[in-house]
Amino acid sequence: MTIYQGMTVTMELLFRISNWLYRKGVPVLPRLLYIFNRVVFSIVLPPSVTLGRNVSFSYSGLGIVVHARCCIGNGVTISQHVTLGGRSGLHDVPVVEDDVLIGAGAKILGPVRIGRGASIGANSVVLHDVPPFATVVGIPGKVIKTGSKAHSAVPPAPTFTS
Repeated sequence: MTIYQGMTVTMELLFRISNWLYRKGVPVLPRLLYIFNRVVFSIVLPPSVTLGRNVSFSYSGLGIVVHARCCIGNGVTISQHVTLGGRSGLHDVPVVEDDVLIGAGAKILGPVRIGRGASIGANSVVLHDVPPFATVVGIPGKVIKTGSKAHSAVPPAPTFTS
C-alpha cells in the first residue's frame, strides 16, 4: 500500500467512524472527526451522508463537497473538486446510484438521481436526472450516450494464449 492509498483509507475510515457515532447519537465526536477530515484532506463529507461500499475518492477527496443529505451508492468513483449539493429553493439533494463515475470538477445540483453505471464528464453541471448507463457532459449536462455499459471502471484483462 502506498502512502497515497493509506491517506485515502484514513480519510474514509474517519468518515465511517464519524457516521457510526452520528447514527448512535453521540453529540460532539462526529463533528470533530468531520472537521479533522475537512482540514487535513480538504473534503466536506458530513457524518450524516449515506455512503455505500467501495466508494473511491480521487486524491484523498481533495476539494470534494457533499451535501449532508446526499446518498451515494456502492462502487462510485468521485474525482477531485466535485460538488454534490442542493439548489436554492429546492429541498432535495442528489442521489447517486451504484457504479457511477463522476469526473473532476463536476457539479451535481438539486433533486437529481444519477442512474446506475452512469458517467459524468469533467466539469459538467448536472441539473436533471441521468438515466442508467448514460454519459453526460457539458454545461448544463446533456446525455450524449446511453446503453447497457456506458463505462467500465476496470478494463477487461488481456488474455494470453501460448
